[in-house]
Amino acid sequence: MKMSRNVPLNALRVLESAARHLSFTKAGEELGMTQTAVSYQIKLLEDFIGAALFVRKPRQVTLTSVGERLSQQANTAFSILETAIAEARTGTGDVLIVSPTPTFAQQWLARRLGVFQARHPKIAVHLALSNDIVDFARDNVDVGIRWGKGDWPGLIGHRIMRLDFAPVVSPLLLEKHGPLKTPADLLKLTIISPNDVWWKHWFREAGVDASELDTRTGSSFGFQNLEAQAAMAGHGVAIVNPAHFAEDIAAGRMVQPFDLVCNDGRDYWLVYQESRRNIPKIKAFRDWMLEEFPPEP
Repeated sequence: MKMSRNVPLNALRVLESAARHLSFTKAGEELGMTQTAVSYQIKLLEDFIGAALFVRKPRQVTLTSVGERLSQQANTAFSILETAIAEARTGTGDVLIVSPTPTFAQQWLARRLGVFQARHPKIAVHLALSNDIVDFARDNVDVGIRWGKGDWPGLIGHRIMRLDFAPVVSPLLLEKHGPLKTPADLLKLTIISPNDVWWKHWFREAGVDASELDTRTGSSFGFQNLEAQAAMAGHGVAIVNPAHFAEDIAAGRMVQPFDLVCNDGRDYWLVYQESRRNIPKIKAFRDWMLEEFPPEP
């Protein structure tokens, strides 16, 4: 069936934005339109379809079932078009843009990426490091490696690594302050990134009241690799994923003073858009990553 060229594509773009924000005003800000123009485009599309797309309430709009289905399909369609146009304009068909967290990139991906490159020499991998959750609909990214629970709408996710956490400290600091006999002894040291939610979780599991962390001030790096470097330099105790720093622990550059390792249900996931699951460069990277991280029994 041939699609009519009279389909209001601009109105579909307005619908996709308004559905994402559930706000005509925010959609207008994103698209550079007035709220009135957004409302007009939505009405135009509703007249074309013959069904309401939004339920309009004072200061609020919600999607109807028709609007929800159509907006999801429009989002997928625009993602495919944007990808095709970007690759046509920049010639990046053989460039794979991967967005990992800085710590995962430094402690794992950078050390093994050469294996993938040797297997796929025609695919150039570019890393876009970020601790933020990438918006695939707006950012020029093919694959993301992010931490969470794998429940991201519109994305296919593969759990690849447990993101456990435990305190680590420098042997030099232990020599200076003496041995740590109980988890509570950690509170006698400088806590690196004391506002990190992992600290309260770990102390709670250890049976230690760590409410004093709420009033502590201290350096906050936001990146595990920087926190680990500060700990190895003797500036305090950090809480990190021990698996990322197994070599440093084995070499004695840092010590994990207690066996307790926690997990808050958020792990590392390999994610990509469902609409792009069959793109060869994405399939190649996915297959390689899943070889490196076989499913746990």
